[in-house]
Amino acid sequence: MPISVLLSERKYSFLCLASILLISFAFLLLTYTSYPFFFAFPLPSDVHVSVSSPPPPSRSSSLQFPTEPELETQPADHLDLNVSLNIRWRACRLGSVTVDYIPCLDNSKAIKQLKSKKHLEHRERHCPKPPPRCLVPLPKSYKVPVQWPQSRDMIWYSNVPHPKLVEYKKEQNWVRKSDDYFVFPGGGTQFKNGVTAYIDFITETVPAIKWGEHIRVVLDVGCGVASFGGYLLDRDVVTMSFAPKDEHEAQIQFALERGIPATLSVIGSKKLTFPDDAYDLIHCARCRVHWEEDGGKPLLELNRILRPGGFFVWSATPVYRNDERDRYVWKSMVALTQSICWKVVAKRDNFDSTEIGLVIYQKPSSYSCYAHDRTKRPPLCDRKTKKEVSWYKPLRHCTSRLPVDSNGNLLGWPSPWPHRLRNKPQSLPAEPDAEAIFNEDTKHWAALVSDVYFDALAINWASIRNVMDMNAGYGGFAAALNELPLWVMNVVPIDAQDTLSIIFERGLIGIYHDWCESLSTYPRTYDLLHSSFLFKNRKERCNIIDVAVEMDRILRPGGYLLLQDTMETIQKLNPVLRSLQWSTSLYEGQFLVGKKGFWRPKN
Repeated sequence: MPISVLLSERKYSFLCLASILLISFAFLLLTYTSYPFFFAFPLPSDVHVSVSSPPPPSRSSSLQFPTEPELETQPADHLDLNVSLNIRWRACRLGSVTVDYIPCLDNSKAIKQLKSKKHLEHRERHCPKPPPRCLVPLPKSYKVPVQWPQSRDMIWYSNVPHPKLVEYKKEQNWVRKSDDYFVFPGGGTQFKNGVTAYIDFITETVPAIKWGEHIRVVLDVGCGVASFGGYLLDRDVVTMSFAPKDEHEAQIQFALERGIPATLSVIGSKKLTFPDDAYDLIHCARCRVHWEEDGGKPLLELNRILRPGGFFVWSATPVYRNDERDRYVWKSMVALTQSICWKVVAKRDNFDSTEIGLVIYQKPSSYSCYAHDRTKRPPLCDRKTKKEVSWYKPLRHCTSRLPVDSNGNLLGWPSPWPHRLRNKPQSLPAEPDAEAIFNEDTKHWAALVSDVYFDALAINWASIRNVMDMNAGYGGFAAALNELPLWVMNVVPIDAQDTLSIIFERGLIGIYHDWCESLSTYPRTYDLLHSSFLFKNRKERCNIIDVAVEMDRILRPGGYLLLQDTMETIQKLNPVLRSLQWSTSLYEGQFLVGKKGFWRPKN
């Protein structure tokens, strides 16, 4: 009988040699009865199923996992959570970047092969294929992070042992070292008198900027250590702080360790991973982006993600200095902003008296300006680009179209916060039952979080600050957590329904991502990863072990994975997590809670 037929029928007696004793054969049959899903999940020679015995020696060949077939689901009460895949895990070895390894940003081989770095291509994503299956080691003397709100102002030095910014920015009060801690005084390049005074100055300059009411969702470009976003949290504003991984050593890692929302990104040759018309206000304080270059494409990208009627706060030397270079940049900026109909609502250039110089622009909320003298303006973008997901899409030299509803009417400003969190989003689909589905989704998550996540699961919510929802939908999970002192990065997978505009309209933040690739963030970023049926439609594209390795990379030691999924997925994922030395527990046959420990392999 051919081996393929034997496998398809799940008969394993052919594996037994004639010399095997009857009791051994009975043991094999028992094992098959208890754990058939392992045998339906083809494994290479250096991966083994085990309950308690140590893994046998592995071969030197790399791990290769074929596409997973449909499996026969086992009842929850038959699942042994102690079963592990004994994979001989190895620690990543990449020299100085090892403990901070980001596979898609530290791919030195791909970066060396780039034909150009003119548009910061070397700061963009270049993901290795296949994804690496090494585990990132911990920094020496790594500790459980300082809890929020103390972490906004101080973190353990040993967790992010990068002192370069202390010296490099010592005159600007970014960060100081004090004994075993990094301390963040709340200073910045453009707000030497402190970020609180700077935020107040913006409000005084344009009173229409009502923090935490009219302005809820902010983007801070080239954010430094994210003190601007950190202090806006006091005013009920959630800020996505972003910067590239560059010579400003570990600035985003500082932000995340502090418990401030942040991500690694760059305005280079590709669109940012945000939807159109997302942010109420965008801020740049000496962010070192040359807005006028490449025909103004960087500023046109800001225009794309800025909500109509939203503000751009630009605090930079061309606003108040008069040397030749700054005059040239200012003149270029004037021409470019006028070409896309941005209006100057305020300019404060008396830097000597306030030590703050800035200009505040406002994006138009109608097409009235665009209709005049179109020959001097970038063309309007093609209508079809409005529907595309911003994932590896090139920057375009065109002006983003204003958002409209299903009848072609221009969308207005969202309701004031906090009402916008639960009101019907204007960007909902036009289907008759869309509003009812949205409202039911909101109620579902409120009940599930209250009745199950808070009351029934072994999760210490007091220890959680940085949260990621890996398959966010409408953002209902984040909305249900709104009253807790934490923040949620809502991820909309690129192959899921595009709901990210709705998430931003609700006053929440998020990104697009493909879970077959590594995330653009540092190791040890999140306290809790939430996954609701993430693997349902991705088993043909993404290998579950690769996703587990990535979850292990971005989750902090002591952090949690909270997964709601089918028993088929849980049966596959739990043994992988156990092989990573995670503890796991199962509730009601569909909620798997994994907790990452401090274990790391020793090569």
